[in-house]
Amino acid sequence: MFKIMLVEDDATLFGEIKERLAQWSYEVYGISDFGNVLQEFAAVKPELVVIDIQLPRFDGFHWCRILRAHSNVPIIFLSSRDHPSDMVMSMQLGADDFIQKPFHFEVLIAKIQATLRRVYNYNTERVELRTWRGAAIEYVKNTVATPSATILLTKNEMFILKLLLERKNQIVERGDLIKSLWDNEHFVSDNTLTVNVNRLRKKLEQLGLEAFIETKVGQGYMATEEAVT
Repeated sequence: MFKIMLVEDDATLFGEIKERLAQWSYEVYGISDFGNVLQEFAAVKPELVVIDIQLPRFDGFHWCRILRAHSNVPIIFLSSRDHPSDMVMSMQLGADDFIQKPFHFEVLIAKIQATLRRVYNYNTERVELRTWRGAAIEYVKNTVATPSATILLTKNEMFILKLLLERKNQIVERGDLIKSLWDNEHFVSDNTLTVNVNRLRKKLEQLGLEAFIETKVGQGYMATEEAVT
């Protein structure tokens, strides 16, 4: 049974979500003190966090930053605001998905299932370590390392890199990446993928590898063995 921490201050909505998720055998935990989300997260050790943006004391973005500094647990944002910048900010902070309020519970459940399946199933494959351009990539630890430095990727960033390396020197279409990451592209902004790829490139830049993820305009992305010129 997966444990989900739901950081939502609307008691009615919290109760509705908890009831729906319980029907799918998810164990849902709430927050008693919105000023100590990290401490409660550490006590529960959930496999997934669903968090509202507008919260008492500190907003969801604040807590996403804090959680990301301590954990790679998948995070899904909820928001009643309709600013595109909210989705961009959430992805830049390392969130795995974003759901606009009001939402259909079927969409929420589908996104939770897709996220849990992606995060906790793909690491069970036999191949746990591979090399690329002299870097050691450990899928289980979500790390990419060279003799000089090691970077830690989020689940989405590692999943994108893994998909690109599985089809190295081939174009992976944007639609294929979106479907693999979020199951249903109709619920995901195309910009969400762009933000995630840009975050991956920025981290790879620390290892001098950002030039080996090539953009094919109007098509998708490709991992190469030769730097893009």
